[in-house]
Amino acid sequence: QVQLVESGGGLVQAGGSLTLSCAASGRLLSTRVMGWFRQAPGKEREFVAALTWAADITYHADSVKGRFAISKDNAKNTLYLQMNSLKPEDTGVYYCAAGRILAVTTGGYDFWGQGTQVTVSS
Repeated sequence: QVQLVESGGGLVQAGGSLTLSCAASGRLLSTRVMGWFRQAPGKEREFVAALTWAADITYHADSVKGRFAISKDNAKNTLYLQMNSLKPEDTGVYYCAAGRILAVTTGGYDFWGQGTQVTVSS
């Protein structure tokens, strides 16, 4: 089992920035990829960004490319999502996920955190 705990969400004005963190623990040897998804009210959960833990290859959704950046700290087993130039449409619950293959669909991930709320006001 892998446990994931997100933090760093909050309320921010449009154009502002937030940094989300995801602390991972448990049986991490089987985890090769970690990512961020988000879910707005009434919408499906959507891919935001992911990276491969060993090679540090990153991939970002087109909707956040150039504004968001995924990164990690190996020593702390922590994943980050730096979010800049936030827009109201970025509002939602942000989830951290861990899996074995780099995927842009929820089915590609085996473990999920509880989520952290991000609200961007206009």
